[in-house]
Amino acid sequence: MNNTLKSLAFFLGIVCLLSNPVSASDPHKFIDTKAQEMVAIIRNNQELFAIDPELFKDKINIIFEPMVDFRRVGASVMGKKYYLASSKEQRLQFIESFRTSLLDTYSSTLAQWGDQKIMTIFPELSEFQKTEDVKQNLITSSNTYPITYKVRRDKNGNWLIINIIVNGVNLGLTFRNQFQALAKEHNENIDEVIKHWTSDANLD
Repeated sequence: MNNTLKSLAFFLGIVCLLSNPVSASDPHKFIDTKAQEMVAIIRNNQELFAIDPELFKDKINIIFEPMVDFRRVGASVMGKKYYLASSKEQRLQFIESFRTSLLDTYSSTLAQWGDQKIMTIFPELSEFQKTEDVKQNLITSSNTYPITYKVRRDKNGNWLIINIIVNGVNLGLTFRNQFQALAKEHNENIDEVIKHWTSDANLD
């Protein structure tokens, strides 16, 4: 192998290591790393949230969005009945609407807890199941909020969030109940449910 090929192989190897960090194999380390990145953004950008909340949310969402399996979560929120009754286009529309609203809810909620720190509870495990619960405590100056991320390993070995429980509020269940309530309100018209959807959950 000549020097050019050796250099190329070395470069590609570095890229692979950077794009697949060791912590990604451990869901607890992975979630903790990403959580600490978001905490740093929140601490360093409190004035930005007041001046330009959309830009602040974008900074959070750059980290948070790739962590969530929106297709799986969106299907779960719709529930089997409405998911099967909807068209492929309606499913895609709802997942996109859900993605946008959840990102907005999540980033806005974190911004309100600006003086926070996050402590991840690391279990003594070296092997992990297909799905795992990652437990954290979000600590503010006045309270401690328990958070549980349910994560699932995809076919590429990446851990993706499929549900979040914040301070006892199961977001997956809350949003599914909300979807069903909207469906009843709009005579099970899925287009109307999508039109009126917003990820509204009381996380206080």
